[in-house]
Amino acid sequence: MDERGGATKRIVIGKERTVLRYRPFGKIGYNVSSLGFGAMNLPGVPLEQARAALNYALDNGINYIDTAAGYRNSEEIIGECISHRRNEYFLATKTNKRDYATAKQEIERSLNRMKTDVIDLLQIHYVNYVHEFKAAMEEDGAYQAALEAKRAGKVRHIGITGHRPELLARWIANDQFDQVLFHLNLAQPFALNELIPELVKRNMGRVAMKPLSGGFIQPIDKAIRYPFSQDVHVVISGMVSVEEVKMNIAAMEREVEEEERRELEELAVRLGSHNCRRCNYCSCPLEIAIPDVMISSVVRRELGLLPKGNAFYERMKERILGCADYEPCKEQPLCEQKCPYHLPMSTVIRQAAASY
Repeated sequence: MDERGGATKRIVIGKERTVLRYRPFGKIGYNVSSLGFGAMNLPGVPLEQARAALNYALDNGINYIDTAAGYRNSEEIIGECISHRRNEYFLATKTNKRDYATAKQEIERSLNRMKTDVIDLLQIHYVNYVHEFKAAMEEDGAYQAALEAKRAGKVRHIGITGHRPELLARWIANDQFDQVLFHLNLAQPFALNELIPELVKRNMGRVAMKPLSGGFIQPIDKAIRYPFSQDVHVVISGMVSVEEVKMNIAAMEREVEEEERRELEELAVRLGSHNCRRCNYCSCPLEIAIPDVMISSVVRRELGLLPKGNAFYERMKERILGCADYEPCKEQPLCEQKCPYHLPMSTVIRQAAASY
């Protein structure tokens, strides 16, 4: 057993050997692997590559598969590639619909796409605004569609996902959900204090996503080990190849000792000083991806970026350079008027422009 009460399981496949931690998934009870396979990016690679990655993950002990109806044809890829191994994994998907009728349609479509009779976890997805939560929870809301599917045996458990940990902590107060999916990485440590204690108190499933913050944080092993060191059941990492699966598993092959945990937490305090939760309230008329600039700003300065992060800044170059001259934002930046955390976004954008 590890120090957080999870069993460690060794799996031998040919000459390869991997170790993953397993823990009961809160009140859900299923023993989930500490690493979950995030399938969002599978539509971007050849089908046979996706097939190899998914099956290698199952062969090596990953038993939590995460997708969503909105991830292009990700659900269909899962159905095509691993539905014949359905009893080997816990299957989580999501609906971002807010009304009963379209959510019901989407749940049925997900079952068909993934070639399964039951979804282990259906999550009400990407809930960041109070009005969205209220709409989903109304009598004619998406939650009722999820409940109906649960009563029919098509869904086993219901969860919620979002980018505002302090709101999620409020929304779980009525015990209507079994699980929450939230950001937790070195540049976004906010759930550590704003959400996780409440989830622990309620014995809910705790799933951390985006350990690399969308491809910004390096080195990868350190990025993975930070959420792995915290009190979460599963860390979802987006993977598209056998090599990426190997790399992610390797980062979890040894437990995080107290000294390393302290170092990681101190680093997270520094890298999270931008204070952006990626709630996306700050829609930019120039289409600058402001949360990505905010979150990567400190990482870029202290650690440098992964190739995906550098490519982001190249794609955004003209937009970022145009920010300072955008007339409607001269007196008061439009993005800052919308931010619930009152962050100095225009200053950070100008600093990014200066780096060019």
